[in-house]
Amino acid sequence: MTISYVGSGAQFSHADTVTCDYPSGVAAGQLAILQVVSAHPDESTPSTPSGWTMAGTLSGGGGSYGLNTGPRRLTWFVRELTGGDAQPTTSIATGGSGSVIGARMFSLSRTAGTGWRWSWSFGEDTSSGTAFSAVGADALTWAVGDFAVLGYVWPAQSVSSSARAIAASGITFDTVTSHLNGQVADGNGARLTMVHTTVTAGSGTQAPTVTATLGSASVGVASALRVREASSDINATAQSVFPPRNLVSVTGLLDDDVTSVTVYRQDGTNLTPVRAASGVDTTGADVLLRVDAEQPFGIAINYMAELTDVMGNVWTVFSGPITSTVTTDVVSDAVSGIGAAVKIEAPLEWKRDRDATTFNVGGRLVVVGKPRSKKSTTFTLRTETDEAGDALDEVLDGATEGVLLIRKQVTIPRLDGHFALLTDNEAPTWYDEYRWWTLDVAQVEAWPDSLEAAGFTLQDIADNYSTLADLAADFATLLAIAQFDFG
Repeated sequence: MTISYVGSGAQFSHADTVTCDYPSGVAAGQLAILQVVSAHPDESTPSTPSGWTMAGTLSGGGGSYGLNTGPRRLTWFVRELTGGDAQPTTSIATGGSGSVIGARMFSLSRTAGTGWRWSWSFGEDTSSGTAFSAVGADALTWAVGDFAVLGYVWPAQSVSSSARAIAASGITFDTVTSHLNGQVADGNGARLTMVHTTVTAGSGTQAPTVTATLGSASVGVASALRVREASSDINATAQSVFPPRNLVSVTGLLDDDVTSVTVYRQDGTNLTPVRAASGVDTTGADVLLRVDAEQPFGIAINYMAELTDVMGNVWTVFSGPITSTVTTDVVSDAVSGIGAAVKIEAPLEWKRDRDATTFNVGGRLVVVGKPRSKKSTTFTLRTETDEAGDALDEVLDGATEGVLLIRKQVTIPRLDGHFALLTDNEAPTWYDEYRWWTLDVAQVEAWPDSLEAAGFTLQDIADNYSTLADLAADFATLLAIAQFDFG
């Protein structure tokens, strides 16, 4: 896994607005970084270009705002390129005396990973002198191979710099490579400088100190933008059980410093949280596994995970599409995982109650009532084999909190849902294995998120293994058991 510097584009500057060119050699999948210096009497923040993400900003350095003196703002914008990307435009407030904005873009490539991750720390040096040192306000996590971009801005246009470097306790950095060192001559002027280095040894969470030796005394702002190849990913695998369940695995969390995960099921633009996968604390864990037993049938869906890292940054990863198929309608318990193949026979008639009282006030009827209830109805079902009939009886007998999940063979959102069982009637026939079932139900909310769907049961293990020694021979870790398909 290696991150490489690809190249940089031309520097652009203006009183309030700049549009930057991409450097030569850019390609889809690379990370483009836009380094911006700005100055304004109000210290205004540059606007974020369309499709880009701001990766931190700081105005500092102290002093009185003026020509080659006073505070300057350093801002990072980042974007993973997709190919044919539009040129980015960023601007500050117009009309400020001596205002200036300057920017230059560069890009990075990677050899591995599932994407890009970045964190940043800013600091300022307010003591005018030639030994520039800015201590980062935020501690960053560091690991071997991390790519560190060091950005500097100074108010003096002509200030030169050398010996640019970064230090963090317990971390060894390679010699820096210089790339940008440009004079910004518009308005009150500024200096824009950038170098990069990599971590060669050590790991830990430390605040960086960014330093340089200046050719003449100045103050300014510096930042370390730590870039890393992402390791986190999400995948969904269909389990070979009835009714279908999807095993969703979110992996590579440790290397990306992920401390919290939320998993969603994505159907078109709709996002539905997966059971027991909302804001899960994953500190110290590398993998999060969840079983989705409530996915729609006959419809292609994806899974999305929101990953929050130790710095509070939120990242998203997506699985490929997966479609669960059945040849029947299904009544199931999405917590225990059991279910039955049925045929929904009768058309549904939704009934909704409303507690209301009517008053005759001077010949005028006044109705006072509460909100209308959720739907209730009677399902007429058919099971066609003894096995299916016994399975439905088991679901009705042991439904978690008395709640059933009823779904058509190809899911119909307006019909499918969670229903509380009120009464049920079983009518077996004399001449075949068919049974007719009448279920009186009331629509309810889904099970609480705290109830995790079962991926396997102890009975599944007992059906497959006779002794603990047999189990240990096949599984090196408990995680391997959780990921196994006992269907």
